[in-house]
Amino acid sequence: MSRSISRFQTLLNLARAIPMLGLLALTGCASFYVDTATKEIPADAYKKPASPHPVQVVFEFQTKGVANARATQYLAPLVMEQIKGSGLFSELKTTPVEGGALLSVVLNNVPLTDDAFSKGFVTGMTFGLAGSQVSDGYVCTMKYIARPQAPAISSTARHAIHTVMGAKDGPANGTKMDSLDMAVKTMTRQVVSTALDELSRDPEFK
Repeated sequence: MSRSISRFQTLLNLARAIPMLGLLALTGCASFYVDTATKEIPADAYKKPASPHPVQVVFEFQTKGVANARATQYLAPLVMEQIKGSGLFSELKTTPVEGGALLSVVLNNVPLTDDAFSKGFVTGMTFGLAGSQVSDGYVCTMKYIARPQAPAISSTARHAIHTVMGAKDGPANGTKMDSLDMAVKTMTRQVVSTALDELSRDPEFK
């Protein structure tokens, strides 16, 4: 019983943080697939600087370019822990650090499928007989400033989560996840790893 309550509470939290995916999950008829085009890059594959520096990290989740405080709070610990384990920086803080290095990480949720709610509504009204698919895009942008007044270097990575509702086969370009929570966290881990790898390979990242 407690496990069911915990799962439902997780869905409620996700519904508040990422409205479209969360509400579809609450219907109970949705399956979630993480796109296979973007894969996780292990930290040991990054190009490490000879002398890592401390950095202040500012993370923000956005929905269509607008700050989403709930989703930011939900994913910030995961993102911070991943950057900490990257080996690219000697220390991570959320406040200014000695030397003034700053890393800004923005994860923007952008719809890839038009009229997503209508598709879900039609599926619900036909009791799952008319299946449909909704795709949600995510763009991770990192900007790094090594010191005040230094030019910023940036990296960008893209990802997607596909939501299948009703009687429809899963997408060929997706890996099925056991839950929405797993889908969101897997997507985040993979897209952040890709952006970190690209950042580490910039000639100006030292």
